Amino acid sequence: MTIEFELASAIAILERAPATFATLLRGLGPEWIDATEGPETWSPFGILGHVIHGERTDWIPRAQIILAQGVQRRFAPYDRFAQVHESTGKSLNHLLDEFAHLRNDNVRTLRSWSLTRHELLLTGEHPAFGIVTLEQLLATWVAHDLGHVAQVARVMAKQYRDAVGPWRAYLPILDR
Repeated sequence: MTIEFELASAIAILERAPATFATLLRGLGPEWIDATEGPETWSPFGILGHVIHGERTDWIPRAQIILAQGVQRRFAPYDRFAQVHESTGKSLNHLLDEFAHLRNDNVRTLRSWSLTRHELLLTGEHPAFGIVTLEQLLATWVAHDLGHVAQVARVMAKQYRDAVGPWRAYLPILDR
């Protein structure tokens, strides 16, 4: 069963993401923060950088393109790996604080729009998917957050893959 998109419910999830990441990560050492699932996979530090990049360049900027309903409604392609250079030299605490600040501003902007059902059905053009609605973009923002929270938890859990011994049979997260 899935639920229908509802803006207030979506905002409730979006508001919780910074605290969720902070609770999972703040104060942990590099053995947790820099851990990956193997070559060419992301660490919790990298995942957080990716989420921050989206706060700057994806969700609200794309929503603004849709709401403007101008001649050009095609979104610029999203750089899924921008965090590699954007996060260089920053501490985890800096990233957590930056994410909290950016998300607070973005949720405030989203609320200020007082979106109507009509506006949620306005469209823009995704470079890979074609025509998408504002509602789909906002629902994706929520699912994206939750997916990356799950990814961080999975990466961290896998660090104890061998340490759990025979209980691994009951922990499917360790083999996904």
